[in-house]
Amino acid sequence: MFHHSASVSYPAAGSVTGVLDPAAADSKDAILFQRCAWCGTAMYHRLLCPVCQGSELRTERSEGMGTVRHSTVVHRNTPAARNVSLVEMAEGFVVRGRVMGPPIGIHSGDRVRLSTAKDPVRGEPVFQLTDEPFRAWT
Repeated sequence: MFHHSASVSYPAAGSVTGVLDPAAADSKDAILFQRCAWCGTAMYHRLLCPVCQGSELRTERSEGMGTVRHSTVVHRNTPAARNVSLVEMAEGFVVRGRVMGPPIGIHSGDRVRLSTAKDPVRGEPVFQLTDEPFRAWT
């Protein structure tokens, strides 16, 4: 983002340059998120902090570990059933993605790690279970 003043342009405070640019990541398989410089809130792809409305956001790289907060099975627009999950990352932000495995075998509380940052078909992060589920298949 740039504010234009006459013929000179200056970077805007809190510019999100590098957050939405996939080439900015150190690795192809990394999730970049933002952290507010004022209150420290972690968020995913925002222009303003949802807590303090601050615009000074630092870009950070996630470690890729998280916990499934919610998972649902989707049968629409796809030849086979797939799951769509909300994953709460260890850094404190929530991201929507897909967890590999049988769609009915993914439950809230399962620990996951990032497999790939961008699915080539849907463009969303793909996660895999870190532990084998200890519950019975029902």
